Amino acid sequence: MNLELSVIIVNYNGLKYLKDCLDSLYKNLEEISFEIIIIDNNSVDASCDYLKTNFPEVKLIESKINYGFGKGNNEAVKTAKGKYLLLINNDTIVLDNIKSVLNFIESNNNVGVVGINMLNKNKEYLPAAGIFPNIRNMFQFKNLLDLGPEFKKGKFSKESYEVDWLCGSFLFLAKNTYTTINGFDEDYFMYVEDVDFCKKIANIGLKRVFIPNINYIHFVGFNSNKNPMLVKGYKIYIQKHFSGIEKRLVYGVLFINSLVKEIKVAFKKN
Repeated sequence: MNLELSVIIVNYNGLKYLKDCLDSLYKNLEEISFEIIIIDNNSVDASCDYLKTNFPEVKLIESKINYGFGKGNNEAVKTAKGKYLLLINNDTIVLDNIKSVLNFIESNNNVGVVGINMLNKNKEYLPAAGIFPNIRNMFQFKNLLDLGPEFKKGKFSKESYEVDWLCGSFLFLAKNTYTTINGFDEDYFMYVEDVDFCKKIANIGLKRVFIPNINYIHFVGFNSNKNPMLVKGYKIYIQKHFSGIEKRLVYGVLFINSLVKEIKVAFKKN
């Protein structure tokens, strides 16, 4: 029988999350033929030993260097045998059976990638989708999430929504789509590579779809210490996806954004 799904996890010092993440996957993938591939980015917390002892059936790739998120996924996907891919963070717990996600993407060949509803550790709603960068939303990163009142409150009235981009902590797509866009752009080490990934899917004419009635927990949320990495990521994104006067304008807006953030940090220190 052909393998339906390859689950790809990039791990870096995620020992404390691995058991719950993997247990949730085994529970909620029972109706799908699947493999789990974990690429370890040179962890120092005994992640690899734990996996070998407790989950010997997991295909473990031990990297001697930290590839980061995008390249880590790219390396793991090279070994994937499934027709479809689930790219999921190690610090997650899948709460619902995801067979319906597979059914959805199988029956909609104009859909390039699917994401589901993200919750924090207290099972409170977190935004998991957004709008591609533009002049307006580069003033404040929170504007990238401004998809309307339903997405702001986490109260949804439809079974699915077409969006610009989906959070990289859960991405479900055909392996063929992944290879068509050449996977993640490895110029990004961490952050914004998921926005770029979805932009490349949009560029080949495929939809990005959010399904709100299937849930997962994502433990590591955003904090202001990540702002410099976000700014760096969006600089790369602008370089790749804008041109001419618009490119200069968006760069300028991002510069103002980063300058304001630096001033705020300086005031807090004082």
